[in-house]
Amino acid sequence: MPMLKISFPQFAFKIKEQHNKECIFDEGRKKWVRLTPEEWVRQNFIQYLLQTKKIPASLIAVEKEIQLGELKKRCDIIVYKQDKPWMIIECKEQNVDLSAQVLEQVLRYNMALPVDYLVITNGSFSYAWQRANNNMIAIKELPAWQQ
Repeated sequence: MPMLKISFPQFAFKIKEQHNKECIFDEGRKKWVRLTPEEWVRQNFIQYLLQTKKIPASLIAVEKEIQLGELKKRCDIIVYKQDKPWMIIECKEQNVDLSAQVLEQVLRYNMALPVDYLVITNGSFSYAWQRANNNMIAIKELPAWQQ
């Protein structure tokens, strides 16, 4: 399976300690959030989308709640295009393997929220798929952003 080649851009993240926990300022949500290993991956991937792929910040939703049958789940990152969900990105911390289980998770999200692109990442490794005739085809690069 082809792996995405991602060079995370430099960014001056705002980090502070709050109640003996390290927090990072999420520019998109405009709030301080606990800096977990998964949050570190999520924030770096968001900067990749903003700086490298030039996706407008207003079209990126973080921790967006979706309904999966009776369950409420949160997608790590959803990118919108023409007012519709276009890409779902599932982030894991660096020491989590991107297993079939992680892929199944993002595929379940895709059933509730159909998109053209699915991405799974742990910061070290990233994989992506593009919808083509009701199939998901592995790709080695995310598309360039165009309005």
